[in-house]
Amino acid sequence: MSRLLRAALCCFLFGVAACHAPAQIRKTNVVLFLADDMGFSDLGCYGGEVHTPNLDRLAREGLRFTQFYNTARCWPSRAAILTGYYAQQVRRDTIPGVLANGTDGVRPSWAPLLPTYLRPLGYRSYHSGKWHLDGLALANGFDRSYMLIDTDRHFSPKTHLEDDKELPPVKPNSGYYSTTAIAEHAITYLKEHAKSYSDRPFFEYVAFTCPHFPLMAPAEDIARYHGRFDAGWDRLREERLARMKRLGILDCGLSARTPGVPAWTELTAAEKAVWSARMEVHAAMVDRMDREIGRVIAQLRAMKELDNTAIFFLSDNGASAERLVRGDGNAAGASPGSAQSFLCLEPAWANLSNSPLRLSKIFVHEGGISTSFIVHWPKGIRAKGEMRRAQAHVIDLTPTILEIAGFHAPSDVSMKAPPTPGRSLVSLFSRDGPTPHADLWWFHAGNRALRVGDWKIVAAGSGSPWELYDIARDRGESHDLASNEPERVKQMEAIWRAHMEEFTELSTRDNPVQKRP
Repeated sequence: MSRLLRAALCCFLFGVAACHAPAQIRKTNVVLFLADDMGFSDLGCYGGEVHTPNLDRLAREGLRFTQFYNTARCWPSRAAILTGYYAQQVRRDTIPGVLANGTDGVRPSWAPLLPTYLRPLGYRSYHSGKWHLDGLALANGFDRSYMLIDTDRHFSPKTHLEDDKELPPVKPNSGYYSTTAIAEHAITYLKEHAKSYSDRPFFEYVAFTCPHFPLMAPAEDIARYHGRFDAGWDRLREERLARMKRLGILDCGLSARTPGVPAWTELTAAEKAVWSARMEVHAAMVDRMDREIGRVIAQLRAMKELDNTAIFFLSDNGASAERLVRGDGNAAGASPGSAQSFLCLEPAWANLSNSPLRLSKIFVHEGGISTSFIVHWPKGIRAKGEMRRAQAHVIDLTPTILEIAGFHAPSDVSMKAPPTPGRSLVSLFSRDGPTPHADLWWFHAGNRALRVGDWKIVAAGSGSPWELYDIARDRGESHDLASNEPERVKQMEAIWRAHMEEFTELSTRDNPVQKRP
């Protein structure tokens, strides 16, 4: 390990350890399941219509967080998840005047990925699925990796790698399906671990590409949901909200229908049929992911490691309202969900998937940044089926996993790297408590937000005025209070700008990318 990396590790671990309880002595395995573009309320245990018995079981036997946040987009969320820093701090999202496109950003040397921290603690690390980070997996600390680059073809990807080496393109009609393949590689790595490294703990990162567009699923999976969404998005949004209230997920009003989306009753019978078929494919994708997660859990059980494994599940952003066609296009007359189709959820159904919250992926209103978050750890969590209402963020995952991994704070601390803004959530596993953050910050694609306690300022698009919401009473962001409390808005804006200035300065250190306007 390089001198700089050792210094960064010391600083990072010190920043985590300074806030938390004594470390676990026994090494615990960690499995992190990440969905791609799944809505806040899609899972059954969060009020959705999709049949998700495996994730529902994890929730019944573990914890559900009701105010867990991501960054509103895939690549910044992945950077935050695996480093513990905001994406702008590590040059993985747009920084005005410094970095025009976060997908081109190269992380500083003081910001390695989580497996680099875990390796000195005795862990082996495995990755399967989407990457969307700079560099390659093995070069960033993973011991095995199946990396799916082509996310436009769920049945026949052209670009995928194993252990950082390119594999041949998958032939059409070969029986391949991305969600199953990702789970299969994850299971293979677990079996290899049981055979050759059973004396060591493991970290497995399973990054599904579903239900990201294009909406594609096996025909038999789609058939399971035939007719399920015929009632339309308006009635189904109301039904979801009612279930969420009964489950205790939240208690608020329903956000307004996204502008431009018609009332379901305004559609013709033919239009309703086309739209229903689209949501059936989305549901089938989530359903298949749940079943594949069940297979991974079964492997943990077969290894007798389930009780000693901390399992996390979340999504990288809210459901997507994007409208586009790429990959192999959308052939005329193609069956919805087939390899010849290319469909997106679009605003109408994204509105349902993110119910009852406002807007969707890319936006930093609640619908874009809120995710279901499930934690299951039989040996570490006594509570069963409880809710946690503390505000938390994907930057908290690396500190949480490091505490679970059982490190001890080093005595030789260097300030080569800034302390992580992420905070361990381990103390919340035993009982609900106050949020571990003074504030939470967002900036993506010109959209910006800050949350301090129950108050949130948010703006959609560069130059848009700040809106102000009392999230405790108005999670759906329906009642803008900015004109009533201009001083509060001013104070919160000052905090948001201070963070932006801090992150911009930090991102310019040792920057190998030429500055761009």
